[in-house]
Amino acid sequence: MTDLTNLTVAQIRDGHRAGDFSAVEVAEAFSANVAGAKALNAFIVETPDHALAAAKAADADRAAGTLKPLSGVPIGMKDLFCTNGVQTTAASHMLEGFVPRYESTVSQKLWDAGCGMLGKLNLDQFAMGSSNETSYFGNVISPWKRNDGGNAALAPGGSSGGSSAAIAARLCPAATGTDTGGSIRQPAAFTGISGIKPTYGRCSRWGIVAFASSLDQAGPMARDVRDCAIMLENMAGFDPKDATSLDMPVPNWEAALSSDLKGKTVGIPREYRLEGIDPDIDAMWDAGIAMLKDAGAEVIEISLPHTQYALPAYYIIAPAEASSNLARYDGVRYGLRDLPQGAGLQDMYAATRADGFGPEVKRRIMIGTYVLSAGFYDAYYTQAQKVRTLISRDFTAAFGTCDVILAPTAPSAAFGLGEKTSDPLAMYLNDVFAVPASLAGLPAMSVPAALNREGLPLGLQIIGKAFDEQGVLNAGLAIEERAGFTARAEKWW
Repeated sequence: MTDLTNLTVAQIRDGHRAGDFSAVEVAEAFSANVAGAKALNAFIVETPDHALAAAKAADADRAAGTLKPLSGVPIGMKDLFCTNGVQTTAASHMLEGFVPRYESTVSQKLWDAGCGMLGKLNLDQFAMGSSNETSYFGNVISPWKRNDGGNAALAPGGSSGGSSAAIAARLCPAATGTDTGGSIRQPAAFTGISGIKPTYGRCSRWGIVAFASSLDQAGPMARDVRDCAIMLENMAGFDPKDATSLDMPVPNWEAALSSDLKGKTVGIPREYRLEGIDPDIDAMWDAGIAMLKDAGAEVIEISLPHTQYALPAYYIIAPAEASSNLARYDGVRYGLRDLPQGAGLQDMYAATRADGFGPEVKRRIMIGTYVLSAGFYDAYYTQAQKVRTLISRDFTAAFGTCDVILAPTAPSAAFGLGEKTSDPLAMYLNDVFAVPASLAGLPAMSVPAALNREGLPLGLQIIGKAFDEQGVLNAGLAIEERAGFTARAEKWW
């Protein structure tokens, strides 16, 4: 019998509809994989009962002829999405034991579409990190290994490292992620899967634990481009509970998928050609250019002149918004409360935050509080917002001459756990190619395109115009078909 955990979302959906297998068989197969992969630490909470209940409902719906769009598809849920009756922690001690009595809009949409939940996926604490090493519940380990025979554990990327590792290890066919400055795209690239950050506002932020409100955006992660299109269709949509939600119809992205790029123009930003970058990254990028030419696209060089300021602007704006958002965790209303003997209110605040937040979260709160302070607001935060506007204008000008932009997703392949934890700036540089699209609120996708010399996945990034997820998905499909990326991590866990 076919190993059901090797099937994509589309194959599970279509096979279930055709009666090739039951949804219960699919849920049980993936749940068994989850239970057998604890060494990866991809899940904070496992919920096989949720997946099984949805599967039984899907089988009943098939018998009744009332199937839903994703009936029979079990998924993983990043533990940043509030789930009714299931612990939601944001991978923090601050929210350990917090069980919401409401459902995030995105997760509710997926349950309404017929999905079941295999569990809550690990992440960097409050989504702050690029390696999934800041989680209070321990780091996630990538299922990939270097081909040199070494046993060094690799980072799965971050913050959505639990999602990327789980999909790459066949623990779930798809998962939700969130992307603030690359947290869907970079982990997708590190683990050889696909992931798309849609236009800011496409997916509701209601019920998602906030990091940086003007940047956070939910999106899907999956094995391939088609699965990302299917998932995104069922995650997106207007939500009156979210003031930043886009009030516009959700296109049928899957039906419109096409790898024919005739008449399309692809821009190659000269500023993304960094000195000293890994030659494997440059080689993959050049191969990607050739793939898109083969798909019929014209390729031109473009300029995004303010790219060099994107990373410093991001690491002012994001911490500033984080310091504001995380001020709500004070030990008064919900979450952790540390109340030392004889302590007053200020002592409780200090003790709770000292115990509840990890070092990276504290670092960003302190940076954010500093740049928002009375003496430095204009010098830092206001200037960073001006730079953000310039970066957005750069993209607008570039899209006057091209339809999509092609660049690497990350400046390197996956690095070893512990390699960058002592140098926060080196860690932040992992976001260098991803941050500009986030600042501009544009749709962007990572697609696996090659293996480096060590046998590790490398990803290509496609950036599109606002609201043009279709153009991004189509270019991603063109790369996917031509790259023929079928490599997967060999099971060691």
